[in-house]
Amino acid sequence: MFSNEKTAKILGYAGLIPFIILSIGSWIEIPYIDNAVYALITYAAIILSFMGAVHWGMAMSKIDNKQNKYFIVSVIPALAAWFSLMIPELFSIIVLFIGFVALISYDLAVDELQGFPNWYIPMRVKLTFIVVLSLIGALVSLLD
Repeated sequence: MFSNEKTAKILGYAGLIPFIILSIGSWIEIPYIDNAVYALITYAAIILSFMGAVHWGMAMSKIDNKQNKYFIVSVIPALAAWFSLMIPELFSIIVLFIGFVALISYDLAVDELQGFPNWYIPMRVKLTFIVVLSLIGALVSLLD
């Protein structure tokens, strides 16, 4: 059986596959996908929500009652993601881009306070880099 770290990394990197394929699909036709940009936006919104929920989970795992700010921050990515699904695609990608960049910036700022495992932030930085590149690729396809 895999360690928690190995399992998280396998799932995390596998989670990049839709980002990469759908970003490419914003430029070329992919069989069975009518709108790769919308599919990318939807997937990115789900993942942004999921990543924000990490802070909810970390706050729940703490014994003290001083974790309210982490609960509050944890719902902001979900709200941004939900909003991104209701606006034109061009703006959706921009909102999601800002959301992922803001969340990794926040993660870096609270790393020690939250007590993430030592492998988490390096993995998140790499994953976010690919996510952001994928979103930029789709954004550029819309401007073309």
